[in-house]
Amino acid sequence: MRPLLTHAFRAFSASARAPLRPALAWRGQAKRRWAASSAQPRAQSAQGSTESDEFSITCPLFYVNAAPHMGSAYSTISTDVFARFQRMQGRRVRFVVGTDEHGEKIAAAAAARGLEPQAHCDDIVASYTKLWADLGISYDVFVRTTQPAHAEVVAQVLERVWDNDVYKAAYSGWYCVGCEEYKDELELGPNHTCTTHQTLCQHREEDNYFFALSNYQQQLEDFLETHPDFVQPASARNEVLAWVKSGLRDFSISRSAVSWGIPVPLDPSHTVYVWFDALVGYLTALLQTPPGGVSLGATGGAPPDTARPKGETPGSPRLDDLPRHGWPAAAHIIGKDILRFHAVYWPAMLMAAGLPLPGRVFGHGFLTKDGRKMGKSLGNVLDPRALVDAYGADAVRFFFMREIAFGADGDFSEARFQATVNAGLANDLGNLLKRTLGMLHANVGDRLPCGAGEAGVRDATRLPGVAEAAAPRAAAAYAALQPHAACEAALAVSGDANLLLSELQPWTALKKGTEEEKAAAITVLVAVLEAVRIVAVLLSPVTPSLSHAILRQLGQEAAAAGQPAWSDAAWGKLQAGTRLPPPELVFARIAREFVTEPAAGAAAAPTKGAKRKAQKVAS
Repeated sequence: MRPLLTHAFRAFSASARAPLRPALAWRGQAKRRWAASSAQPRAQSAQGSTESDEFSITCPLFYVNAAPHMGSAYSTISTDVFARFQRMQGRRVRFVVGTDEHGEKIAAAAAARGLEPQAHCDDIVASYTKLWADLGISYDVFVRTTQPAHAEVVAQVLERVWDNDVYKAAYSGWYCVGCEEYKDELELGPNHTCTTHQTLCQHREEDNYFFALSNYQQQLEDFLETHPDFVQPASARNEVLAWVKSGLRDFSISRSAVSWGIPVPLDPSHTVYVWFDALVGYLTALLQTPPGGVSLGATGGAPPDTARPKGETPGSPRLDDLPRHGWPAAAHIIGKDILRFHAVYWPAMLMAAGLPLPGRVFGHGFLTKDGRKMGKSLGNVLDPRALVDAYGADAVRFFFMREIAFGADGDFSEARFQATVNAGLANDLGNLLKRTLGMLHANVGDRLPCGAGEAGVRDATRLPGVAEAAAPRAAAAYAALQPHAACEAALAVSGDANLLLSELQPWTALKKGTEEEKAAAITVLVAVLEAVRIVAVLLSPVTPSLSHAILRQLGQEAAAAGQPAWSDAAWGKLQAGTRLPPPELVFARIAREFVTEPAAGAAAAPTKGAKRKAQKVAS
């Protein structure tokens, strides 16, 4: 999906529009249907406390003008974390990913490569599916807006809103092809340039079909006022509410000069504007899932359908079936640059179509690199593929979920990346696990001499209380879409386990102590291993591969085989007699050259000397 830019419209008098606006029978019917659906308790909640065990969540349908970047990876990683947590809670999850494939910009990108638009889309989609696999994204359905089934759903939505909320009128303004938006005069730079792309805009005049967003001014205001958690974080809600209260303007939903798109059913000389098209993609995606929900655990989602030839469709999706397929979604996770489309246009479209609204829209912040905005001209675009190839998926997932408060802007520095990952995963978990297992193997062999739930182990340290307090904190943080806080809660346990070993120094008793002192030292080691096991469970949504490796090292084959349940975070799961495999390093410290370079002249960029120092610290 494309960044948000305000539409510019020519003013029309009520008399000029009146002949194009039929009676309000359907609008009243849709309003009644929407009011009835919104009056019911929401079928899903991002907090997880609902009557239903189903949970649908989406990340943006990404625009395929170019290969995926770190911003698209950030949105998708975070959504995957929330989906995994809900699966651990036992809910039947529908996690939607996909691609937005229509529009003038796509056609231009394809032409520049000497490809047909569909061939270009297929190629870029392959790069998305490869990256999602490499990052461990466990999506349940991948929707493409070039699928014939999607065109059918778009046609059904248009049919519902057409008579009373769509009209045809002249359209004039300065158009940016890069943004695929008409620009307001206040948004233009010198000589009618786009301030985002720094390119000249084109002046265009055409007849388009408009969606009467202004019809929903009061309904949207009332809804936002009475549902304060619908748009998050609070700063995003305030921005959206202020924009709505400033007065809503109707927006164009068709293009007559763009052929690469879905034809408007009642006027095939027009194609549906890509934003109207893309938002409906969430409905198309859910209609592709089986009734009753799906639950993939950590196995990953099915590959996307490629676009089929005309006439070859997977069935006839119907909007009336949406409640059986997971709509309304619990949450849309998006970048804040597309907030208004999701928090204003989309709710109005759903109201007009008589469909319930999603549970919430969460607009996360922007990413910078070394303190500067990323851009090709600066030479500092962050390639997620390079990071994954160099450091692995868990390291990338952990840094962005741990280091950036979700909802705020965040900065990437490779020196900080290495330091954060080494401290949290290599030191606090990997090294702690290996040294503790090593001491146990050296002194009692490969079988646990006692269980973590036994009184002697529970009473030996403060770790049970620390771990039992961390689990509900982490659960509340994941449910509130705050993965950084969940990571903090989990790492508090491993941090305390490391501190406890330093304080008690059980290795001393194992070497020189009495039999009683040695037995007490063993109970401390078992308690530390149980704490590490619980941290692995709590971090499983963020670092699934590492968590599985830890659980296997602790002889928890059943939990490691799939995604652990959240109930596995309870103290006492390590049982006496459990066989412990030989100690292995589950996460090695990072000690390597940087794979990204800071922008020239970046204030926050480390010098060569500082880079070598950071690498020395990391090693």
